[in-house]
Amino acid sequence: MRKMIVKSQLADRAAFEEQLAGIGMKLSPVRWQHERVYVPRDFRPQTNQPRMVMRTEMRAVNRPPQYAMYLKRHIEDSGLDFVHVTPVENYLEATGIIHQLGFRKLAEVSRQRREVRLDEKMVIYVDAVERLDGEFIKIEADLAEDETVGNLKESLFRTLKMLGIEMVVFQTYAEMIESNLIQPYYLP
Repeated sequence: MRKMIVKSQLADRAAFEEQLAGIGMKLSPVRWQHERVYVPRDFRPQTNQPRMVMRTEMRAVNRPPQYAMYLKRHIEDSGLDFVHVTPVENYLEATGIIHQLGFRKLAEVSRQRREVRLDEKMVIYVDAVERLDGEFIKIEADLAEDETVGNLKESLFRTLKMLGIEMVVFQTYAEMIESNLIQPYYLP
């Protein structure tokens, strides 16, 4: 799956929820996610190297957790992420495989997440991330086979502006946590 992902800090979550309600949309119930982010032992930022992510997700306290392994490769010059997701039954075996492949743990990210799907290719998440101040809006958009990266980026930026968002962040949550720095990008 090819995705473009951007984030922004929310100034006021309640106002954002009201804005969504005004267009007939409502955020999902809260779910908890914890991710362990793994990178190759010789990892260098901004070099298109793959990341492995082990995600634990709890949708309700009376249901068992769900586990998934994500292989992500961010292509710097296009801004696209190539993402492959595999459900995992045995968390310990899966992390053992990741270590045997030569990956090391870079970071851990815990968050409370709510979501709303805008259409068949775009979803909005509202995340409260441990060790980061405030709440974030994260938009993921799938790149269609017949679509250009430029068209997808324009569509994403139009959606952000429609929501009143003028500043975005392209860093991952792990990068923000590890560097203790958020690098903003102001929309054109």
